[in-house]
Amino acid sequence: MDLLDAITARKSIRAFRPEPVPQSVLQALLQLAIRAPSSMNTQPWEFFVVSGEPLARLKTQSLARLAAGEAPRPEHSVTGWPRQSVFRERQVALARQIFELMEIRREDNEKRSQWLARGFRFFDAPTAIIICTDGQLTPAGPLIDIGAVIAYPEIVRAAAGIPADKRIVTAVAVGYPDWEFPANRLASARDPVAAVTRWCGFDQD
Repeated sequence: MDLLDAITARKSIRAFRPEPVPQSVLQALLQLAIRAPSSMNTQPWEFFVVSGEPLARLKTQSLARLAAGEAPRPEHSVTGWPRQSVFRERQVALARQIFELMEIRREDNEKRSQWLARGFRFFDAPTAIIICTDGQLTPAGPLIDIGAVIAYPEIVRAAAGIPADKRIVTAVAVGYPDWEFPANRLASARDPVAAVTRWCGFDQD
């Protein structure tokens, strides 16, 4: 698959097969990932790759806190779109598509809670890559280059051995897709380029 095909075919995976990803494959993925651009070549990322017993412990403890009703305390806040906005509309539309595929009815609070818990289990992926940045950097700067996640950071730190001088930014679930899982059939929509682009200084075609 060439790069353009890979970009076009990209989709979110919400369930993974249990077989582990070889360390050599993960190493190769990270070797490609560090070629990403960053502001003035600061490369503000550090990776903690978690699998096996540490990941199992991370999942168990995160689910326990979720079940206890404890709100996540992310080291970087990532959500906050206005209720009356196109961003909220897109999020709601995606949720409706997923719940339809998963046969989760709006009033079925138990199944909705179970779906929420999947994210705190890293969608059952056999590996998680926790991406951090140095704590001395400003909170906002590295987000342009990295991304963000909601989590219980103290649990993540303990499971992955992340030192206190590193700030947790995002996490990526890594594994082989379970194509039998209904939600994995979803390819999320994108607004057309014309709807999100303004052209300045170009002659009209």
